[in-house]
Amino acid sequence: MKTIGLLGGMSWESTQTYYALINRVVNEKLGGFHSAKIVMVSVDFAEIEKLQSADDWAGAADILSRAARQIEAAGADFLLICTNTMHEVYDLICASITIPVLHIADTTAQRIHELNITTIGLLGTQFTMQRPFYRERLTEKHGIQVITPSLTDQERVHAVIYDELCHGIIRESSREVYRDVMANLIMSGAEAVVLGCTEIGLLVSPSDAEVPLIDTTESHAKAAVLEALTS
Repeated sequence: MKTIGLLGGMSWESTQTYYALINRVVNEKLGGFHSAKIVMVSVDFAEIEKLQSADDWAGAADILSRAARQIEAAGADFLLICTNTMHEVYDLICASITIPVLHIADTTAQRIHELNITTIGLLGTQFTMQRPFYRERLTEKHGIQVITPSLTDQERVHAVIYDELCHGIIRESSREVYRDVMANLIMSGAEAVVLGCTEIGLLVSPSDAEVPLIDTTESHAKAAVLEALTS
């Protein structure tokens, strides 16, 4: 079994979901007392969030690259960046280490193709919904059409993530907001909705939409297990 590297803490609320999912799936596949071999470095999200707000992506990349090097030095065979938004600096992190990094958009695209879907609605932070790093990878590399919410809906989605979900706060009123936003995406032609922030799966479930919901955390974690168990 390969050792999985987890670059987490963005936020820790979703990082614990990664840890639980990976170990659960490994045990389902191998049985007995088996669990995953994991090396994890969890960063202080306050430092990262401050740099995001300041549009200092190079500064954030420096922190994450140092953490990635710690993970590699500790013996990880490959790495997961446990957040969608910080894949903005994916290339810089990759350049700082020698082990492979599984891109969350690639593992999400695999799930989209398994469902024979070509058009998705994308939820996430405003960075993920507005900046090209995520949308263009889905479109240009995987041929998937991406629909994003209106600017007003993007603001609503983003606020729930940073003001509530990153702090472990789950509100029914916010679930209703997301249901409304997802319904608008479906009306715009989305055949599925990608939960493109690792915290969103804490709030909504498949029963909250009329189309499939693709949880990027789940897709990423399951792909990590597959890689770990591949010789």
